[in-house]
Amino acid sequence: MTPVHVVGIGLDGAAGLTAAVRQLVEQATLLVGSDRHLSYFPSHTASRLILGDLSQAIREIRNQLAADEPNSCIVVLVSGDPLFFGLGRLLLEELPPEQLTFYPHLSAVQLAFHRVKVPWQDAQVISAHGRSLEQLTAALQQGVEKIAVLTDGTNTPNAIARLFLALDLASSYEFWVCENLGGADEMVQQVAVDMLLHERFAPLNVVLLLRQSEPAQALLDVDSLPLLGLPDQTFASFSDRPGLMTKREVRILILGELALHPRQIIWDIGAGTGSVSIEIARLCSTSQVYAIEKTAIGSALIGQNCQRLHVKNVVSIHGTAPEILNHLPAPNRIFIGGSGGNLTAILDNCEARLTSGGIVVLALATLEHLNTALGWLKLHCWDYHLLQVQLSRSVPVGQLTRFTPLNPVTILTVTRSH
Repeated sequence: MTPVHVVGIGLDGAAGLTAAVRQLVEQATLLVGSDRHLSYFPSHTASRLILGDLSQAIREIRNQLAADEPNSCIVVLVSGDPLFFGLGRLLLEELPPEQLTFYPHLSAVQLAFHRVKVPWQDAQVISAHGRSLEQLTAALQQGVEKIAVLTDGTNTPNAIARLFLALDLASSYEFWVCENLGGADEMVQQVAVDMLLHERFAPLNVVLLLRQSEPAQALLDVDSLPLLGLPDQTFASFSDRPGLMTKREVRILILGELALHPRQIIWDIGAGTGSVSIEIARLCSTSQVYAIEKTAIGSALIGQNCQRLHVKNVVSIHGTAPEILNHLPAPNRIFIGGSGGNLTAILDNCEARLTSGGIVVLALATLEHLNTALGWLKLHCWDYHLLQVQLSRSVPVGQLTRFTPLNPVTILTVTRSH
């Protein structure tokens, strides 16, 4: 038997331990734990060490081990699973593994998912306890389906809600706040994200974020939307790549570069979710927009977003450029958001079909595509200018604010002379 026993315990206290583990705790000569953990054993006769300064606690445990007292038994009480974001990792770093035995309890994350009845083998668990919310930011931007967040006094459910709203994500999530799991005053509730900003919760809580398969904006109030610069979350997006759309700030710049006029024919090549097409259509109701997208799911999303936003002058076309372009009327404006590796052939088609005085705008995310486009333009002697876009959005960090960058984009605007 090892001299140090690390026992996971829940809010149900000693009652939640097995008979064998309870007997082990009763044999302890030194009981180590927080005030709450030690309060579960008010009549225990062992020496007590309150976990405050962890370094001091480690020194005291080492002193006890060095004394080599006969029948010495050190029990360290910790929350839930000691090796799941717990004290167990620190003890393994400070003490030889052969001196430690672990007795896990149910973790708060395990309890949380079972309370909401959701399988969690594919969940991403993030500890925000004493850490920043950067890992959560990345998970949300990637559209991770199931996220569990271990909170603290700074990274509260309220702070998580503020971060989520500031990110203006295409994905929507259910928010579950699970308080005092395993205790007599346990509470598990789904809370709307805007309500999270104002409610107060017990200090011991876990937040679950579950991505919704259908957009939360199914019942969209179109009349309340701005004329220009629709929020990213307005659009239904790809379930596996929710961030794959032209971001609002970049979209506004693209619309300006297109220099739109009424009664025009516009091609949107590589339209994705249709965000640029729909913005153009809402601004220019007398123009006709052709949204060309090579993926079936993308074409379906374009149709869905047009229906939700009451847009009638966008035609969603499932096909690959440049072949599909030959079936369309000659355009006055062209936006190329994606080329599927066919950028040179697409530009050749644009040169042949674009009307006099027409404008082509490209949004390029890679140096290779930029180099391809510039090489083509120099060979064909077209006028162009470049706009390098490097934008950041503010996001809350506890009580402070920092910037999180969007991916850099080069906007290339090409003008065909009369």
